[in-house]
Amino acid sequence: MSSFKRTTMKTRILNQLQEIETNNQLKILYACESGSRGWQFPSPDSDFDVRFIYIRSANFYLSVAEKQDHLGFPINDELDIYGWDLKKVLQLTAKSNTTPFEWLQSPIVYSEVAGFRSELWALCQHFFSQRINTNHYLGIGKSAMSTITDNNEISIKKLFYVLRPLLAAKWCLEKNGIAAMTIDPLLELMPQNLQEMVQDLVIFKTTTVEALAVKIDEDLKNWIEREFELCSEAVKIIEQTKFDYGLLDTFFLKMIKAYDN
Repeated sequence: MSSFKRTTMKTRILNQLQEIETNNQLKILYACESGSRGWQFPSPDSDFDVRFIYIRSANFYLSVAEKQDHLGFPINDELDIYGWDLKKVLQLTAKSNTTPFEWLQSPIVYSEVAGFRSELWALCQHFFSQRINTNHYLGIGKSAMSTITDNNEISIKKLFYVLRPLLAAKWCLEKNGIAAMTIDPLLELMPQNLQEMVQDLVIFKTTTVEALAVKIDEDLKNWIEREFELCSEAVKIIEQTKFDYGLLDTFFLKMIKAYDN
């Protein structure tokens, strides 16, 4: 993608985020790129997956009625914008959901209230569940693996939906911490020859459409199958972790006081 198109799209994204704030009477605390661009292996036809975290006035939360905790918009010209209320983000963080963990690591940040990302990221470290995160990534990877054909072909997009989650699960098990979002640090968990093979595939993916079918190298396929088996067995003996919501409640109240309109 040309630098001109990237600049034009960024301007469009920033303008749309500002419109969302105005039209919905909320404050966007953080907005980033998720999906393949955030993971750093986009294709030419990859969407811009913009994700944001927002907060509303205190009165919005002081109600017995169920309130909408997300905002979605139709995908339009490669632009997919979706946002979550801070309360929802914190509820998911308390459940060790990987989505907030990934958003906060995105290498492409469109907007951020100063200090918000670093403070919430520090809190996330207290809510990492090795079992939950590993099982989540294994589930995604195994689902993508089911699309491999009898002659070992899979779309280039789905291949990375096998590799990145598998490596993320392996990271959770070996490092006992939140998995890196981007592909490069994850690749360090692979043997050198396979690292180089996948790096070549990353470069190739930038030149072709996501639906293109590729044949999986036999060594790579064997490694994938073996690691899925090893990770699946390892996670079975990990006990569930319980968390105290207190830190998240304190952070939530702090944000409301700071940005109540």
